[in-house]
Amino acid sequence: MRLLKSKEKKERALGTKLGLKAYRCSSPKCATIRRPSRPGMHGRKFVRGGSEFKLQLMEKQKIKVSYGLTERQMKNIFKKASESKKSAIDFINQKLEMRLDSVVFRMGLTPSLIMARHLVSHGHFLVNGRKVTIPSYQVRVGDIVAVKEKMAQHLLFKDLKNILKVSKDSWFSIDPEKLEGKVKSMPQAVELPFNINLVVDYYSR
Repeated sequence: MRLLKSKEKKERALGTKLGLKAYRCSSPKCATIRRPSRPGMHGRKFVRGGSEFKLQLMEKQKIKVSYGLTERQMKNIFKKASESKKSAIDFINQKLEMRLDSVVFRMGLTPSLIMARHLVSHGHFLVNGRKVTIPSYQVRVGDIVAVKEKMAQHLLFKDLKNILKVSKDSWFSIDPEKLEGKVKSMPQAVELPFNINLVVDYYSR
């Protein structure tokens, strides 16, 4: 319960639904719906907005909280983006969305990024038939991500076949029967609850 409240406070502090609590976040019980003000005794008096630096910092925090990144990991991604020949925005988006935990979540194999990180780290997913326990592992185009066969009948996954939808017009395809998905291309048209441009500006200072 304490961990749940901690997640709720982070979302309320940032003023954005980040999907940290899976199904709860899309229900009327979501903290940002029930208590939209910032946490703390002065939360109701808080006025959002402010300086450009403050906005950049808020967007940076949204990325860190969403993907569970450390400051060191953040700096590393944005440093590489500045050195890449690709657009910085495209590079960062691909680095974040091609993480194994993110791919697992986008494919619908878990209801939230946090759960995806947890299950990946416990070895419940395979990449091309091999167990990978590193959430930040970079998945490549052509890779097949699947629920470990021994886990298919586990309470977490036993009803997943009925929930998953076959995706044809996306950057990945899904096979509900096998509980697996194949990455067909780099992520496209992924809606993100933060502004990467502002964070690029933050690290460019």
